[in-house]
Amino acid sequence: MTSPQQVVAHMMEHDLFSRWLGIEVLEIKEGYSKITMTVRPEMINGFGIVHGGIAFSLADSAFAFACNNRNTLSVALDTSINFLKPVHVGDVLVAEATELHNGKSTGLYHISITNRHEHVVAVFKGTCFRTNKQLVNEQ
Repeated sequence: MTSPQQVVAHMMEHDLFSRWLGIEVLEIKEGYSKITMTVRPEMINGFGIVHGGIAFSLADSAFAFACNNRNTLSVALDTSINFLKPVHVGDVLVAEATELHNGKSTGLYHISITNRHEHVVAVFKGTCFRTNKQLVNEQ
């Protein structure tokens, strides 16, 4: 049986965007993920703060790692994010995805993003659709 850590390692190996973001995996368990990244200058928008797409993408990756780590291919069905505080260059962000519902065909997840001061800068909610496919072929 493939472990949640093996599934996420497989995902990261093929996820060029998460690797470009500089995401590091901190913790993985069934239905849960905790990841981090450091904000770089090229992630800033015209207002001098981090582009909202960066925080969204970090949360989306945490969501993907949490909802797929049982080795059932799951895709986003609906997502939303609330931006609570600005993010700046050099901020170290942590996204923590917690499973609220694990159904046969859908899953619901809450992702909280904090900065280096442990202030919540964004909250993300994601619903996934579960397919009948595996991410990692089990022998």
